[in-house]
Amino acid sequence: MEGRRRRTCGEKLKIEGPLARWLIAFGYHLLQLWARTLRFEVHDHAALVGQPATRRYIGALWHNRLLLLPHVIRTYLPNRRGAALISASRDGALLADLVTRFGFDVVRGSSSRKGAAAMLQLADVIANGRDAVITPDGPRGPAYELGAGIVFLAQKSGAAVVPINMEYSACWRLKSWDRFILPRPFSTVRVTFAPPHAVRPTATDAEFESERLRLQNAMMEIVELR
Repeated sequence: MEGRRRRTCGEKLKIEGPLARWLIAFGYHLLQLWARTLRFEVHDHAALVGQPATRRYIGALWHNRLLLLPHVIRTYLPNRRGAALISASRDGALLADLVTRFGFDVVRGSSSRKGAAAMLQLADVIANGRDAVITPDGPRGPAYELGAGIVFLAQKSGAAVVPINMEYSACWRLKSWDRFILPRPFSTVRVTFAPPHAVRPTATDAEFESERLRLQNAMMEIVELR
């Protein structure tokens, strides 16, 4: 109709206000209920579970395995506190609110928007005795391609990176850029904390790229389902 603006398929529906709060609360309780149907197997090669948090780490998980991470950290690493890097987008705001309900702080930003400022904030988080958590291929990918920000953060903070992975005995895959993974109810989730990975200092672009690839390969070594 002339004079009336039509919504196109490419537009994003704004979710805010009471609807946003309802969705966050619903998502929080749904995720907890979902997790109760799952069987978790934890392979702790980093010696984190049940240990005092005497060292600070950067946890790194690929974006398509992000769903259960807040539950896993709260359940198996309750003594560790820190902040997660969440996209500065509107969708990221909903995820940030959800993550805070699990007791984790949030730093807003990404490699594509507010990235440098966010990494400096995370470096302050680590300097103040807490952990940082990053999905280094998020929020837009390409999938399994590690962004430079986590390398910069590890070098600046001196913290080692702990690659984290989750594999599922049964799952669904979304038609998103990273084929986001949803575990089927009553399936088994195998959680892996790999040994801490020390990122070396670099003096040239070529050395930096070598460290980026070395960390990317360390993360991919524990991935089975691509």
